[in-house]
Amino acid sequence: MALPQLRRVRWAVRATLILGVAASVVANVLHALDNPISQAIAAWPPLALLLTVELISRVPVHRRSLAAARLVATATIAGIAAWVSYWHMVGVAARYGETGASPYLLPLSVDGLIVVASICLVELGGRISTLEAEAATPAYAASTAASAMAATVAVPANAASTSAPANAAMPASAAHAAPASASSAMEAAIPGLIPGQAKKLPASAAKEIAGLLASAPRPGRPPAPAARATPPGKSIPALRPTATRRPRKAINEPTAAKKAPARRAPADTVALAARIRAAHPQITEAELAAELGISVSRWRTIRREATPANHSLAA
Repeated sequence: MALPQLRRVRWAVRATLILGVAASVVANVLHALDNPISQAIAAWPPLALLLTVELISRVPVHRRSLAAARLVATATIAGIAAWVSYWHMVGVAARYGETGASPYLLPLSVDGLIVVASICLVELGGRISTLEAEAATPAYAASTAASAMAATVAVPANAASTSAPANAAMPASAAHAAPASASSAMEAAIPGLIPGQAKKLPASAAKEIAGLLASAPRPGRPPAPAARATPPGKSIPALRPTATRRPRKAINEPTAAKKAPARRAPADTVALAARIRAAHPQITEAELAAELGISVSRWRTIRREATPANHSLAA
């Protein structure tokens, strides 16, 4: 369970413990004499147990001897409260009409609820303290940031081929400024990151996460197109799409005049694609299909159909 969920569960367990202690206090007060001093004395043991459980669940210890000592003291207080409350509740239940074994069994339900809630509260307190200590470390902050980025940023299929040119095109001033602004960008973009922990990340991790945040798509802004690697001193010539289909004729023309549009043979399409890819190594599948004048799905079908033929010719 995550840290916020554990905190909510702890509040629910604390409310359960308060309910059990309230039932015990009411029974003790009803059984006591009709004066404030007797009622305060009777109500004290359950309240002491509640305060003791709250202390041991909230205050951490660093010595085994002190932890054992306070557990023994808590068990002693719990035993005293259970003994006093048990007989007080038995007397109250018998006074208000319970007969047989009921007066002796009802106190066990209240005491059992208090014991279970106390143990759960102590366990939750220890677990929450451990998670809070882990969250204060830079390694935990880095892992949280990486997990959040992996869940929110969708990496395209050709990211491996385009990441190097994109990083090469980044100005040197922006590359040096990335670690400085990484902490504010991560805290603003990642809800799960603890404020102030981003500044404790290593410079390399902060620079990498800042680059991911800069390239991540945002609402209302389309993703930036992938950059291409261009040799120095050369420019990519304009590419003109080659149409492979002829426009369909009007519907009201005679049937004899309607002919299937001419298509390029798959082998010719594959050869043309090879020439285009040789001229432009960084071209993507979508751009290649646009240059060929066909859709991406049609290009993939042609490539699959031509692959067995190429293998057989090579054999």
